[in-house]
Amino acid sequence: MNIPDIKEILFEICSDERVYDDSTDLVESGLLDSYAFIELFYKLEEYGIELHPTRIDRNNLTSVKGIEEMIGDYLSRQ
Repeated sequence: MNIPDIKEILFEICSDERVYDDSTDLVESGLLDSYAFIELFYKLEEYGIELHPTRIDRNNLTSVKGIEEMIGDYLSRQ
């Protein structure tokens, strides 16, 4: 399974280079709003990664590292 480049996906969604800065809080900065969350989950599904938003700790979505760890956990269970 191809592991997606989260920063590239986020840039596609947000069109904002702050997604490449590891210190950016994606939620506090407004980069990941409810619409962007939906787009993120949809794009991840294209890679075969089916995350259930109701089962995710929202704190994992505040950083690229958190999202990558969440995907890593998902993939390790497959």
